[in-house]
Amino acid sequence: MDFVAITGPTTSGKTALSLEIARRLDVEIVSMDSRQVYRGMDIGTDKASQALRDRVPHHGLDIRDPGDTYSAGQFGRDARAWIAGIRARGRVALVVGGTGFFLRALIDPIFREPELGQDRRAALRAYLATFSREELERWVDALDPKRRAVAAEGGPQRLGRTLEVALLTGRPLSWWHECGVPDEAPLRGVIVILELPREELDRRIDARVTRMADQGLVGEVRRLLGKGYGPGDPGMTGTGYREVAAYLAGETTLDRALDQMRSSTRRYARRQLTWFRNQVRDDAIRIDALQPVPDQAAQVVQAWRRLESVTPKPSEDPLGKR
Repeated sequence: MDFVAITGPTTSGKTALSLEIARRLDVEIVSMDSRQVYRGMDIGTDKASQALRDRVPHHGLDIRDPGDTYSAGQFGRDARAWIAGIRARGRVALVVGGTGFFLRALIDPIFREPELGQDRRAALRAYLATFSREELERWVDALDPKRRAVAAEGGPQRLGRTLEVALLTGRPLSWWHECGVPDEAPLRGVIVILELPREELDRRIDARVTRMADQGLVGEVRRLLGKGYGPGDPGMTGTGYREVAAYLAGETTLDRALDQMRSSTRRYARRQLTWFRNQVRDDAIRIDALQPVPDQAAQVVQAWRRLESVTPKPSEDPLGKR
Protein backbone atom coordinates (compact mmCIF):
# COMPACT_ATOMS: atom_id res chain seq x y z
CA MET A 1 0.00 0.00 0.00
CA ASP A 2 1.28 3.46 -0.92
CA PHE A 3 -0.78 5.61 1.45
CA VAL A 4 -3.71 5.94 3.84
CA ALA A 5 -6.31 8.54 2.84
CA ILE A 6 -8.59 10.14 5.44
CA THR A 7 -11.40 11.91 3.65
CA GLY A 8 -15.00 12.95 4.11
CA PRO A 9 -17.10 16.11 4.07
CA THR A 10 -15.97 19.33 5.65
CA THR A 11 -16.10 19.34 9.50
CA SER A 12 -16.26 15.52 9.68
CA GLY A 13 -13.18 15.39 11.92
CA LYS A 14 -10.39 14.52 9.48
CA THR A 15 -7.74 16.61 11.25
CA ALA A 16 -8.48 15.19 14.70
CA LEU A 17 -8.39 11.66 13.35
CA SER A 18 -5.14 12.24 11.47
CA LEU A 19 -3.43 13.49 14.62
CA GLU A 20 -4.63 10.48 16.60
CA ILE A 21 -3.28 8.17 13.89
CA ALA A 22 0.01 10.06 14.05
CA ARG A 23 0.28 9.02 17.70
CA ARG A 24 0.05 5.38 16.67
CA LEU A 25 1.98 5.29 13.39
CA ASP A 26 5.08 7.10 12.15
CA VAL A 27 3.40 9.31 9.57
CA GLU A 28 3.86 12.37 7.44
CA ILE A 29 0.71 14.14 6.27
CA VAL A 30 -0.07 15.12 2.70
CA SER A 31 -2.79 17.78 2.53
CA MET A 32 -5.52 16.89 0.03
CA ASP A 33 -7.28 20.26 0.16
CA SER A 34 -7.49 22.50 -2.91
CA ARG A 35 -7.52 25.71 -0.85
CA GLN A 36 -4.88 24.94 1.77
CA VAL A 37 -2.22 25.10 -0.95
CA TYR A 38 -2.52 28.91 -0.85
CA ARG A 39 -0.30 31.16 1.27
CA GLY A 40 -2.01 33.62 3.58
CA MET A 41 -5.26 31.65 3.58
CA ASP A 42 -5.14 29.99 6.99
CA ILE A 43 -8.30 30.79 8.94
CA GLY A 44 -10.78 30.39 6.10
CA THR A 45 -9.32 27.04 5.05
CA ASP A 46 -8.98 25.73 8.62
CA LYS A 47 -5.32 25.00 7.91
CA ALA A 48 -3.24 23.04 10.40
CA SER A 49 -1.52 25.35 12.87
CA GLN A 50 2.24 25.73 12.94
CA ALA A 51 2.27 23.89 16.26
CA LEU A 52 0.63 20.87 14.61
CA ARG A 53 3.04 21.04 11.69
CA ASP A 54 5.93 21.07 14.13
CA ARG A 55 4.61 17.86 15.68
CA VAL A 56 3.88 16.05 12.41
CA PRO A 57 5.50 16.91 9.04
CA HIS A 58 2.98 18.26 6.49
CA HIS A 59 3.22 18.51 2.71
CA GLY A 60 1.07 20.50 0.31
CA LEU A 61 0.48 23.58 2.46
CA ASP A 62 1.44 27.13 1.41
CA ILE A 63 2.88 26.19 -1.98
CA ARG A 64 1.01 28.70 -4.16
CA ASP A 65 -0.02 32.37 -4.03
CA PRO A 66 -3.79 33.05 -4.16
CA GLY A 67 -3.48 34.36 -7.72
CA ASP A 68 -2.02 31.09 -9.00
CA THR A 69 -3.86 28.05 -10.30
CA TYR A 70 -3.36 24.57 -8.88
CA SER A 71 -5.00 21.67 -10.68
CA ALA A 72 -5.82 18.12 -9.66
CA GLY A 73 -3.28 16.94 -12.20
CA GLN A 74 -0.54 19.02 -10.58
CA PHE A 75 -1.56 17.72 -7.17
CA GLY A 76 -1.28 14.17 -8.49
CA ARG A 77 2.27 14.79 -9.66
CA ASP A 78 3.30 16.60 -6.48
CA ALA A 79 1.66 14.06 -4.16
CA ARG A 80 3.38 11.15 -5.88
CA ALA A 81 6.74 12.76 -5.17
CA TRP A 82 5.81 13.50 -1.55
CA ILE A 83 4.48 9.98 -0.99
CA ALA A 84 7.56 8.40 -2.56
CA GLY A 85 9.78 10.43 -0.24
CA ILE A 86 7.73 9.54 2.83
CA ARG A 87 7.83 5.85 1.98
CA ALA A 88 11.59 6.03 1.33
CA ARG A 89 12.00 7.42 4.85
CA GLY A 90 10.18 4.38 6.23
CA ARG A 91 7.09 6.32 7.24
CA VAL A 92 3.39 6.08 6.42
CA ALA A 93 2.00 8.62 3.96
CA LEU A 94 -1.26 9.91 5.48
CA VAL A 95 -3.26 11.81 2.85
CA VAL A 96 -5.86 14.03 4.52
CA GLY A 97 -8.54 16.25 2.99
CA GLY A 98 -11.90 16.47 1.31
CA THR A 99 -11.10 17.43 -2.30
CA GLY A 100 -12.42 14.46 -4.23
CA PHE A 101 -10.71 15.31 -7.51
CA PHE A 102 -7.35 15.30 -5.73
CA LEU A 103 -8.03 11.80 -4.42
CA ARG A 104 -9.02 10.67 -7.89
CA ALA A 105 -5.73 12.00 -9.26
CA LEU A 106 -4.00 9.39 -7.07
CA ILE A 107 -6.20 6.33 -7.50
CA ASP A 108 -7.66 7.00 -10.96
CA PRO A 109 -5.23 9.43 -12.66
CA ILE A 110 -6.58 11.99 -15.09
CA PHE A 111 -5.70 12.10 -18.76
CA ARG A 112 -2.33 13.09 -20.13
CA GLU A 113 -2.93 16.63 -21.34
CA PRO A 114 -2.35 17.21 -25.05
CA GLU A 115 -0.07 20.01 -26.18
CA LEU A 116 -2.15 23.19 -26.08
CA GLY A 117 0.52 25.71 -27.02
CA GLN A 118 1.69 28.24 -24.46
CA ASP A 119 0.98 31.29 -26.63
CA ARG A 120 -2.45 30.05 -27.69
CA ARG A 121 -3.38 29.26 -24.11
CA ALA A 122 -2.20 32.65 -22.84
CA ALA A 123 -4.17 34.48 -25.54
CA LEU A 124 -7.32 32.48 -24.82
CA ARG A 125 -7.02 33.02 -21.06
CA ALA A 126 -6.68 36.75 -21.58
CA TYR A 127 -9.80 36.72 -23.75
CA LEU A 128 -11.82 34.60 -21.30
CA ALA A 129 -10.82 36.93 -18.47
CA THR A 130 -13.07 39.57 -20.06
CA PHE A 131 -16.13 37.31 -19.67
CA SER A 132 -18.52 37.52 -16.75
CA ARG A 133 -19.17 34.36 -14.77
CA GLU A 134 -22.61 34.09 -16.36
CA GLU A 135 -21.07 34.24 -19.83
CA LEU A 136 -18.54 31.58 -18.94
CA GLU A 137 -21.30 29.30 -17.67
CA ARG A 138 -23.30 29.77 -20.90
CA TRP A 139 -20.26 28.86 -23.00
CA VAL A 140 -19.55 25.78 -20.88
CA ASP A 141 -23.19 24.76 -21.20
CA ALA A 142 -22.86 24.96 -24.98
CA LEU A 143 -19.44 23.31 -25.37
CA ASP A 144 -19.34 20.79 -22.52
CA PRO A 145 -22.75 20.41 -20.84
CA LYS A 146 -21.60 17.33 -18.89
CA ARG A 147 -19.13 19.53 -17.02
CA ARG A 148 -21.43 22.45 -16.30
CA ALA A 149 -22.24 21.66 -12.66
CA VAL A 150 -18.67 20.69 -11.76
CA ALA A 151 -17.19 23.67 -13.60
CA ALA A 152 -19.61 26.13 -12.03
CA GLU A 153 -18.74 24.79 -8.56
CA GLY A 154 -15.08 25.60 -9.19
CA GLY A 155 -15.80 29.19 -10.20
CA PRO A 156 -14.13 31.17 -13.01
CA GLN A 157 -10.93 29.13 -12.77
CA ARG A 158 -12.58 25.79 -13.51
CA LEU A 159 -15.02 27.31 -16.00
CA GLY A 160 -12.11 28.80 -17.91
CA ARG A 161 -10.19 25.54 -17.79
CA THR A 162 -13.18 23.68 -19.23
CA LEU A 163 -13.45 26.13 -22.12
CA GLU A 164 -9.71 26.19 -22.67
CA VAL A 165 -9.51 22.44 -23.27
CA ALA A 166 -12.64 22.34 -25.44
CA LEU A 167 -11.56 25.22 -27.65
CA LEU A 168 -7.87 24.32 -28.01
CA THR A 169 -8.26 20.56 -28.50
CA GLY A 170 -11.59 20.38 -30.32
CA ARG A 171 -12.92 17.92 -27.73
CA PRO A 172 -14.74 18.69 -24.46
CA LEU A 173 -12.94 18.20 -21.17
CA SER A 174 -15.50 15.54 -20.21
CA TRP A 175 -14.38 13.48 -23.24
CA TRP A 176 -10.74 13.69 -22.18
CA HIS A 177 -11.62 12.52 -18.66
CA GLU A 178 -13.52 9.55 -20.08
CA CYS A 179 -11.29 8.58 -23.00
CA GLY A 180 -7.86 10.15 -22.52
CA VAL A 181 -4.74 8.14 -21.74
CA PRO A 182 -3.95 8.33 -17.97
CA ASP A 183 -1.11 10.65 -17.02
CA GLU A 184 0.26 8.30 -14.34
CA ALA A 185 -0.16 4.78 -13.00
CA PRO A 186 -2.66 4.58 -10.12
CA LEU A 187 -1.40 4.40 -6.55
CA ARG A 188 -2.68 1.88 -4.03
CA GLY A 189 -4.15 3.16 -0.81
CA VAL A 190 -6.38 2.47 2.16
CA ILE A 191 -9.25 4.93 1.72
CA VAL A 192 -11.20 5.95 4.82
CA ILE A 193 -14.37 8.01 4.55
CA LEU A 194 -15.75 9.71 7.65
CA GLU A 195 -19.53 9.86 7.77
CA LEU A 196 -21.83 12.07 9.84
CA PRO A 197 -25.60 12.56 10.04
CA ARG A 198 -26.56 15.69 8.16
CA GLU A 199 -27.95 17.36 11.26
CA GLU A 200 -24.60 17.01 13.02
CA LEU A 201 -22.77 18.10 9.88
CA ASP A 202 -24.88 21.28 9.71
CA ARG A 203 -24.31 21.97 13.42
CA ARG A 204 -20.55 21.65 13.02
CA ILE A 205 -20.54 23.86 9.92
CA ASP A 206 -22.41 26.62 11.77
CA ALA A 207 -19.99 26.36 14.69
CA ARG A 208 -16.94 26.44 12.40
CA VAL A 209 -18.07 29.59 10.62
CA THR A 210 -18.61 31.31 13.96
CA ARG A 211 -15.17 30.17 15.12
CA MET A 212 -13.50 31.42 11.92
CA ALA A 213 -15.13 34.83 12.35
CA ASP A 214 -13.94 34.97 15.97
CA GLN A 215 -10.40 33.99 14.93
CA GLY A 216 -10.12 36.88 12.49
CA LEU A 217 -11.38 35.77 9.07
CA VAL A 218 -12.38 39.32 8.16
CA GLY A 219 -8.87 40.56 8.87
CA GLU A 220 -7.37 37.73 6.84
CA VAL A 221 -9.50 38.58 3.81
CA ARG A 222 -8.74 42.28 4.24
CA ARG A 223 -5.00 41.54 4.16
CA LEU A 224 -5.35 39.47 1.01
CA LEU A 225 -7.37 42.20 -0.72
CA GLY A 226 -4.74 44.70 0.39
CA LYS A 227 -2.09 42.63 -1.40
CA GLY A 228 -4.01 42.99 -4.64
CA TYR A 229 -5.87 39.68 -4.72
CA GLY A 230 -9.52 39.83 -5.69
CA PRO A 231 -12.61 37.59 -5.60
CA GLY A 232 -11.81 36.30 -9.10
CA ASP A 233 -8.39 34.94 -8.19
CA PRO A 234 -8.18 31.12 -7.93
CA GLY A 235 -7.58 31.01 -4.20
CA MET A 236 -10.12 33.67 -3.38
CA THR A 237 -13.02 31.82 -5.01
CA GLY A 238 -13.23 29.53 -1.99
CA THR A 239 -16.19 29.60 0.34
CA GLY A 240 -15.76 32.26 3.01
CA TYR A 241 -13.38 34.46 1.06
CA ARG A 242 -15.86 35.59 -1.57
CA GLU A 243 -18.59 36.22 1.01
CA VAL A 244 -16.33 38.26 3.30
CA ALA A 245 -14.91 40.13 0.29
CA ALA A 246 -18.47 41.15 -0.59
CA TYR A 247 -18.92 42.45 2.97
CA LEU A 248 -15.68 44.44 2.80
CA ALA A 249 -16.82 45.90 -0.53
CA GLY A 250 -19.96 47.21 1.18
CA GLU A 251 -22.26 44.89 -0.72
CA THR A 252 -23.74 43.19 2.36
CA THR A 253 -23.59 43.12 6.15
CA LEU A 254 -21.22 40.88 8.07
CA ASP A 255 -24.08 38.85 9.54
CA ARG A 256 -25.48 38.21 6.06
CA ALA A 257 -22.04 37.34 4.72
CA LEU A 258 -21.53 34.77 7.48
CA ASP A 259 -25.01 33.32 6.94
CA GLN A 260 -24.23 33.01 3.24
CA MET A 261 -20.96 31.33 4.16
CA ARG A 262 -22.83 28.80 6.28
CA SER A 263 -25.29 28.10 3.47
CA SER A 264 -22.53 27.76 0.86
CA THR A 265 -20.55 25.42 3.10
CA ARG A 266 -23.60 23.21 3.68
CA ARG A 267 -24.19 22.98 -0.08
CA TYR A 268 -20.55 22.12 -0.61
CA ALA A 269 -20.72 19.40 2.05
CA ARG A 270 -23.72 17.85 0.32
CA ARG A 271 -21.86 17.79 -2.99
CA GLN A 272 -18.97 16.09 -1.20
CA LEU A 273 -21.34 13.47 0.23
CA THR A 274 -22.70 12.76 -3.24
CA TRP A 275 -19.19 12.45 -4.66
CA PHE A 276 -18.01 10.09 -1.93
CA ARG A 277 -21.13 7.99 -2.35
CA ASN A 278 -20.86 7.64 -6.13
CA GLN A 279 -17.21 8.08 -7.05
CA VAL A 280 -15.19 6.22 -4.42
CA ARG A 281 -14.52 2.52 -4.87
CA ASP A 282 -16.54 -0.05 -2.96
CA ASP A 283 -13.70 -1.27 -0.74
CA ALA A 284 -13.32 2.13 0.97
CA ILE A 285 -13.65 1.94 4.76
CA ARG A 286 -16.57 4.02 5.99
CA ILE A 287 -16.38 5.10 9.62
CA ASP A 288 -19.04 6.64 11.83
CA ALA A 289 -17.45 9.97 12.79
CA LEU A 290 -19.62 10.18 15.91
CA GLN A 291 -17.47 7.45 17.46
CA PRO A 292 -14.69 8.53 19.83
CA VAL A 293 -11.63 9.52 17.84
CA PRO A 294 -9.41 6.82 19.44
CA ASP A 295 -11.89 4.18 18.28
CA GLN A 296 -11.84 5.60 14.76
CA ALA A 297 -8.03 5.58 14.74
CA ALA A 298 -7.91 1.98 15.93
CA GLN A 299 -10.01 0.91 12.94
CA VAL A 300 -7.78 2.78 10.51
CA VAL A 301 -4.53 1.46 11.95
CA GLN A 302 -5.88 -2.10 11.99
CA ALA A 303 -6.92 -1.84 8.33
CA TRP A 304 -3.55 -0.37 7.32
CA ARG A 305 -1.53 -3.04 9.10
CA ARG A 306 -3.69 -5.83 7.70
CA LEU A 307 -3.48 -4.64 4.10
CA GLU A 308 0.17 -3.60 4.33
CA SER A 309 1.10 -7.08 5.53
CA VAL A 310 -0.50 -8.79 2.50
CA THR A 311 0.48 -6.27 -0.18
CA PRO A 312 3.53 -7.28 -2.26
CA LYS A 313 6.49 -4.95 -2.00
CA PRO A 314 7.79 -3.57 -5.33
CA SER A 315 10.45 -6.26 -5.55
CA GLU A 316 7.82 -8.94 -4.89
CA ASP A 317 5.32 -7.66 -7.44
CA PRO A 318 4.84 -10.46 -10.02
CA LEU A 319 4.68 -7.89 -12.77
CA GLY A 320 7.89 -6.26 -11.62
CA LYS A 321 6.33 -2.83 -11.22
CA ARG A 322 4.17 -0.91 -8.82
